[in-house]
Amino acid sequence: MKFVDEAEITVEAGNGGNGCLSFRREKYIERGGPDGGDGGDGGSVFMQADASLNTLVDFRFQPRYRAQSGQGGQGRNCTGRGGEDLLVRVPVGTTVIDVNTEELIADLNVADKPVMVAKGGFHGLGNTRFKSSTNRAPRKITKGSPGEVRKLQLQLRLVADVGLLGFPNAGKSTLIRSVSAATPKVADYPFTTLVPNLGVISLGMERSFVMADIPGLIEGASEGAGLGFRFLKHLSRTRLLLHLVDALPADGSNPVDNAEQIITELQKFSPTLACKERWLVINKIDLLDAESLQQLKQELHSRLSWESEIHEISALNKAGCVPLCEALMQSIEAHRVKLLDDEDYREGLLQKEAAMAFEIRRSIESTKTSRQQGDDLIEGELSDDERDHE
Repeated sequence: MKFVDEAEITVEAGNGGNGCLSFRREKYIERGGPDGGDGGDGGSVFMQADASLNTLVDFRFQPRYRAQSGQGGQGRNCTGRGGEDLLVRVPVGTTVIDVNTEELIADLNVADKPVMVAKGGFHGLGNTRFKSSTNRAPRKITKGSPGEVRKLQLQLRLVADVGLLGFPNAGKSTLIRSVSAATPKVADYPFTTLVPNLGVISLGMERSFVMADIPGLIEGASEGAGLGFRFLKHLSRTRLLLHLVDALPADGSNPVDNAEQIITELQKFSPTLACKERWLVINKIDLLDAESLQQLKQELHSRLSWESEIHEISALNKAGCVPLCEALMQSIEAHRVKLLDDEDYREGLLQKEAAMAFEIRRSIESTKTSRQQGDDLIEGELSDDERDHE
């Protein structure tokens, strides 16, 4: 199944049914009086996260969802039937944003918890509602109000504890293959990873966490180079980022320069995401001698102003992977306890999630605009060349 993590849809809640204008008409009963019933309420549109879904591909083929409208009222004080609510199921981790107002409507990171995204219209009132001692034959009714119509952007951000970040061929896919049962493609050329992958790392009974592997970033990703920022949003839900630095890049580039470029692109994409806790990991240490490795660490500390520990691993040989995973597990367990006990900590995370959702949307839209301008420029140059040729 194709992995789709963005979609725009239109949701329409049902309209409220109109009130009924009616008078009682029966044989031998004069002046029966008003008996027009109210209309029914329109159905609302709800969204609910479903753990059995993992892509938004279905929304590409069905971009419009409409709830049932309420029926109009009838005579004999009969109320119109209310419209049925519509439940739209999305993958866990889906963020729902109103395209027109840029309002964050819902962040569906918990399964089986429906959230209303479009409210149904209110029912109209029948003429029975307007009778009084001075108005015994009212001819007034009200119409049902229209249901809410919204254009929504759905962003799927994978729910994981640890996110892998780095240049292509830094060893992210090799690491996730070494420490979990996931089997992403691994090869000796860039961009072998084209879609995000998840792996579950188990360290014993009830001690496990999820690691997310995304396609690598390169310099200029903010302008659409490589795969751009398309999948970087999947790191926004992670507890921490694992920044892998290739100790000996195959293209001969400087590992420290590559690390600086990753940090720069991350800040351009989302300043809030760039402030997330990040661990620095040197991979492929089996290719360096002890002196070169120590020199690389010193240069990373100096040029990146890095004060925390720098971890050393060889994902291919699994050297250092177990201590790294154990340290990650301890950090994640502390985070989970704090998440349950500290309300301020929990509220702060929610605010950061909302901030990242908007920054991500603006970055993606900006990248799309840059790419479109580049395509238009190329088309313009081709047209000039064709005219010169003629």
